[in-house]
Amino acid sequence: MTGKDEYYNRAKQEGYRSRAAYKLKQLDGEAELINGGDTVVDLGAAPGGWLQVATELAGEGGTVVGVDLQRIDPVDGVETIRGDMTDKETRERITDRVGEADVVVSDMAPNMTGEYSLDHARSVYLARTAFETALELLAPGGDFVAKVFEGPDTNDLRADIDEEFEYVRTIHPNASRDSSSELYMVAKGRLTAPVREGDRLEIEIEDVGSEGDGIGKVEGYTLFVADTEPGDTVEIEVTDVKPRFGFAERIE
Repeated sequence: MTGKDEYYNRAKQEGYRSRAAYKLKQLDGEAELINGGDTVVDLGAAPGGWLQVATELAGEGGTVVGVDLQRIDPVDGVETIRGDMTDKETRERITDRVGEADVVVSDMAPNMTGEYSLDHARSVYLARTAFETALELLAPGGDFVAKVFEGPDTNDLRADIDEEFEYVRTIHPNASRDSSSELYMVAKGRLTAPVREGDRLEIEIEDVGSEGDGIGKVEGYTLFVADTEPGDTVEIEVTDVKPRFGFAERIE
C-alpha cells in the first residue's frame, strides 16, 4: 500500500477531512505544540483536517479559529474567518477576533504551476505571510508552524524565524508523500523581549532571585545577573533570552 493510500484510507475511516490531519498529529507528537485550553489559529485551514486535530488537542477549554479564502464546512466548536491571508484586512480581522494566541499553524500552499522555482518562491511568500501574522498574534512563549517547499530561500526564512523564537527546527512528517519537497518550520517559544543574546547594556539591580542572582529590569523584562546585589549599576552582556526572562553576565 502506498503512503498516499494509507493516510487517505485512515482519514476516511477515522473521520478526518484530509490526510493532512496526520501531519499535524505527527508535528504535535514531535514538538508538543497544542495543549489543553490553548488558543489556536489555523491559517489556510480548508478543508478542515487540521482544525479537527487542533480541537481534539486543545479540548473543551480551548479556542480554535480557522482562516481560509475558501469556505470551510462547519467544525464543532470552531469559528472560521473567510478571507485572503495575503490581504491586510484579513489579518486585522484575525487579530481583532483572537487577540492573543498560544499556537499559530499554517498548511498554506500555492496553486502549483509545475515550475519548481516559482512554486518554491510562492510557498516561501505564504510562509512569510503566516510568520508575520504569528508575530502579531502569539503570546510570549507561543509556538508557530508553517509549511514551505524546500529550496534556495528556505535557510533565509528559517534564520528570520529563529530570531523571533527560542529555537526553530524543520520536520518532514511521515504523512507527507515521499516524493514531496514540503517541510515544516516548527518554531518554539515566541520571544517578545526587548533584548537579544549578545546585547550589552547598563542595568540597575533591583532585587535578588531565589538562586541568589541579582534581578534587573529592561522595559519590564526580567534579567538575572550573577554576582550582583540590589543597588548595583553594572554593565552586562545578555547570554540567554527566554520568553519571560533572561540571563546576563556582568562585564568586568
